[in-house]
Amino acid sequence: MILRMKFDVVIIGGGLVGASLAAALKHSGLSLALVESQPAPKLGNTPTNNARSPLPNPLPQAGEGANESLRGFHINEWDSRIYAISPGSRSFLEQSGAWSLLDAGRIAAVEAMRVFGDTGAELEFSAYQMGVAELACILENRALQHALWQVLQAQENLTLLHPKRCASLQFAADAAMLTLEDGHTLSAKLIVGADGRDSWVRKQAGISAAPVDYQQHGVVANFSTELPHRGIAYQWFQTGGILALLPLPGLRVSMVWSVSPEQSARLLAMSHDELCAQVATASRHTLGDLQLITPPAAYPLRLLVLPQISAPRVALIGDAAHNMHPLAGQGVNTGFRDARQLAQILVERDAQNDCGDAQLLRRYERKRKEDIYAMQATTYGLKHLFNNDVPLLRAVRNFGLNATNHLIPLKKMLMQHALN
Repeated sequence: MILRMKFDVVIIGGGLVGASLAAALKHSGLSLALVESQPAPKLGNTPTNNARSPLPNPLPQAGEGANESLRGFHINEWDSRIYAISPGSRSFLEQSGAWSLLDAGRIAAVEAMRVFGDTGAELEFSAYQMGVAELACILENRALQHALWQVLQAQENLTLLHPKRCASLQFAADAAMLTLEDGHTLSAKLIVGADGRDSWVRKQAGISAAPVDYQQHGVVANFSTELPHRGIAYQWFQTGGILALLPLPGLRVSMVWSVSPEQSARLLAMSHDELCAQVATASRHTLGDLQLITPPAAYPLRLLVLPQISAPRVALIGDAAHNMHPLAGQGVNTGFRDARQLAQILVERDAQNDCGDAQLLRRYERKRKEDIYAMQATTYGLKHLFNNDVPLLRAVRNFGLNATNHLIPLKKMLMQHALN
C-alpha cells in the first residue's frame, strides 16, 4: 500500500547533523520526518554489511595492500572517525538529551592545544587561559550517532523512515513533494538537506558550485602511546602536510594527517610497524613509541563554497551546505551550529509563517553565512600558507605563531569562535 504523509519538516539524512536538528525540534510542536538511506546505527562489536561508512568516499585501508593480517586489532573497539566537539556543540547536544547517553569513559577532554610550525615556532592554547573546563571533547562518531538515534526513536513528533531512498523531489508554492523509491510520498512545508557532501537534495534544489580539490587526503588512524598525552591536542604544520594527534581516553590518540595523494598512498601501503615509526618521527616522538589500534584509512579533502544554502522550501545544513579543510577540527561543529540556528529560527518564527517561508529561510542563511565563510577562509588560508616552500612565507608564518603565542588577548579572540 502506498502511503501519502504530510509533515511540517522532512529532514533527509540521519547523520550527526541531521539527527541533531530533529532532536532539537522535539518540543517544537512541529510534525517531523527523517529519511535515512541506512539502517539505524548500532553500538556494539559486531559489524554489519549495512553499517554506514565511517569516512566520506574512503580510500582503501592499509594492511590490505601490504597483505598484512589485521589479527590483534580491535577494529570495532575504537571508531576511526573521531570528532572534537566544542563546548557550544556539547551544550546543544546536552539540550537534546543525547550527551547524557554517552559513555563518559570513552570521552577525552582537550585541556590544551600545542601547535608547531616547521622551523621551531610554537603556539599554545589552554582551557585555563580561556577560563573554561575544556577546549573540546574528543569522542567517536559511532557513539554519538547511536546516542542521537536513541533520542530520536523515543521522539513523539518524529516519524523515522529508514532504510529508505529518495526518488524525486518536486516543489510547489505551498509545499514540497518527496517521493521515495518504494513509492511512498511525503509532503512537507520544508525539506532540510542533511545528506552529506554529495547532497542529493542540493542537486534537486538547483544549488551548485564547483568544489576546490585540496590535492590532499586525510589519513586517519588510532594509536596507543608510550607516554601520556595529558589531555593535550597536538598539531604540526609541515611543508608536506598537517599532522594532528587528538587525545583519546587512556594512553591512546587519534591521528588526522593531511598529506598529498601520493604520500597518502605510501602511508597506506606501509606495514603497521613502518607507519607507527613514520608517525612517531613526524610527531617528534612527543608521545614516545606508537602502536596501531585501528587500521588506517584515507579520504579526499576539498573546499565547497556555495552561493546559497537555502532555496524555496529547502534549507541545507552540515556537509550538504559546506565543505572545509579539517585542520581546525571545526567541520562538524559548523554543522551543529547550522542545526542549532535553523532549529531556533523554526521555533521562534511568527505563527503566520510556515516552516518553508522564503523570508524565514533567508534569515537562516544570513545568520549562518558569516560563520561558514570565516571558517572556510581560515582553513583555506592556513593550509596554503604552510603548504609551500617559499622562504619569505616560511619566516612570516613561523614569526606569526611565535608572536601570537605571547599575546594572550589575541589568543583568546582566536579561540573564542572555536568554543561556540
